[in-house]
Amino acid sequence: MNYRHGYHAGNFCDVFKHLILMLLIEHFKHKEKGFTVLDAHAGDGSYSLRGDLAAKTGEAEAGILRVLEFAHPSPALADFLNLVRRLGLPDAEGRLTSYPGSPRLARALLRPQDKLLLSEIHPDALSALERLFRDDRQVRIQALDAALALKSQLPPESRRALVLLDPPYEEPDEFRRQLTALKEAYKRFPTGTYAIWYPIKSPEPVRHFHRQLVASGIKPILTTEIHLAPLNNFQLNGSGMTIINPPWKLDTQLGEVLPELLAALGAEKSGKIRLEWTVPE
Repeated sequence: MNYRHGYHAGNFCDVFKHLILMLLIEHFKHKEKGFTVLDAHAGDGSYSLRGDLAAKTGEAEAGILRVLEFAHPSPALADFLNLVRRLGLPDAEGRLTSYPGSPRLARALLRPQDKLLLSEIHPDALSALERLFRDDRQVRIQALDAALALKSQLPPESRRALVLLDPPYEEPDEFRRQLTALKEAYKRFPTGTYAIWYPIKSPEPVRHFHRQLVASGIKPILTTEIHLAPLNNFQLNGSGMTIINPPWKLDTQLGEVLPELLAALGAEKSGKIRLEWTVPE
């Protein structure tokens, strides 16, 4: 696999995905008992916004850097932006020099009783994770692909877990592989919360994935999407997250904050938010 997320770090997909990740983790913290976050496609953990990869695409400029300029954000969006600012190593002028990936964001939100499991197979990403979390006893890094990580780590001892699945979707059968891994994980651990991120170029692969999820018998399933512009089969204009066993009232929270995110991205006229129960309880 040759995918390197540094080209895309901090783009609108990251902002959408990581805002939802923060909300999910905060819901888990409503109970005192510890929980585990399993990031099955961990990546580097942190990405330079001043390096060659980010400079080639400039995607962060239209993503996180634009959202950070949004005036008067709601408490939920403000919490996310403050977290990114704190972890993003701002320069003397207050501009981010790096963007925190999901491992770094998740780790910053955990309490002492919580754990973070990171799964990654790219050698450079593994090295970056090991440097970032050296001597951190709450973090365990595994050189495993996502399917093996889910098979070997679920259910956790606490029986409370949030699983993030966000592969790069380089392979044409990625949705099928995610579905297979999900069905196997759900059989072993049906009470876990699973968050599956996906990019949107053409609607049909996403619709087929959701039809297969419905047919699998897995429930409940909440789906939300952000579209910056009308669908174009050759251009990334949208991003989605399907959540199995979402926390109570997450749908209400997303219904409030995601339209605000759309406005912060400057797409309130050209874009739209989709939020629906793919499979209700």
